[in-house]
Amino acid sequence: MLAAERRDHLLGLLTREGKIVAKQVAADLGISEDSVRRDLRDLAAEGLCQRVYGGALPVSPAIADYAARQTVTPDGKQRVAAVAAALVRPGSALILDGGTTALAVARTLPPDLACTVITHSPTIAAALLDHPLAEVFLLGGRLFKHSAVTCGAAAVEAAQNVSADLCLLGVTGVHPDAGLTTGDAEEAAMKRALAARAADTYILASSEKIGTASRFRVLPWEGISGLITDADPHHPVLDRLTAHGVAILTAD
Repeated sequence: MLAAERRDHLLGLLTREGKIVAKQVAADLGISEDSVRRDLRDLAAEGLCQRVYGGALPVSPAIADYAARQTVTPDGKQRVAAVAAALVRPGSALILDGGTTALAVARTLPPDLACTVITHSPTIAAALLDHPLAEVFLLGGRLFKHSAVTCGAAAVEAAQNVSADLCLLGVTGVHPDAGLTTGDAEEAAMKRALAARAADTYILASSEKIGTASRFRVLPWEGISGLITDADPHHPVLDRLTAHGVAILTAD
């Protein structure tokens, strides 16, 4: 099989099965695992897959820069935001992550809602300027421009000194095997720090993130209260998560 044919075969496996197992592909095609791994390295270098131990997973489109992500499935993000915003009770304290879906949540919160919003995103804080009854606490630190959030040691330390009823957290990938992932190690650490300070944590995941993976794990499944998504309720990934006890809140 020519290299181009192997490439098409691997991309087809990602689409159909949601993963590539290098050992299995090598046996099926009668080639060495080294050849498969070399093909996967090439695909990963082009941003077409996320390499993991033993193979590869679909790569998340949410690794694009902040401006580009604002144009990705805006309707889906708005549906997710509507469900998430409904979880915020009057008088409660909310930890709101950064990112484009979290920004949609901030804009969806009722202007007359009395609550406390804790965030490490200057963009989120600015979006709440016209919410007169929302008390906003902005956590400082090094600005990670990809997601318009602060992270690093100073931001993590600041997060450890707050507490909230609810945390709404964004990720770039949701995969049954890889878990909840994002593309930057410091951002992943900041997300864990935020989630640890809330009674309940829900993941915001529009449909394009379901079944994909990024490099760094954020949280184990048992570390969240549920997943909010606009993906088809019968999506095979959601079926697997439900079977493992993950609560799914579907955004219509």
